Amino acid sequence: MRYFELTNEEKAILEDFENDKFLSDPDFKKNKKLYEKIARNTLNKAKNINLRLSERVIAKLKARAAEEGVPYQTLASSILHKYVNS
Repeated sequence: MRYFELTNEEKAILEDFENDKFLSDPDFKKNKKLYEKIARNTLNKAKNINLRLSERVIAKLKARAAEEGVPYQTLASSILHKYVNS
């Protein structure tokens, strides 16, 4: 039972695979590093942490999150993400 339809490109890839018609990638080493990086980033899983914050800070964070229309934990995560990547 098939739950999806293959695109024309996917059908061509499948046909090539079934007929052993693959070509070597001239930039294999470069592309391998790129795809390894993509795989690592894809497989990165979020970790839970516990923070002790004052009630005042949490209240302000919740108010700001409400203004932005996002959950306060998402806003806190975004703030930390921006800080460590700047």
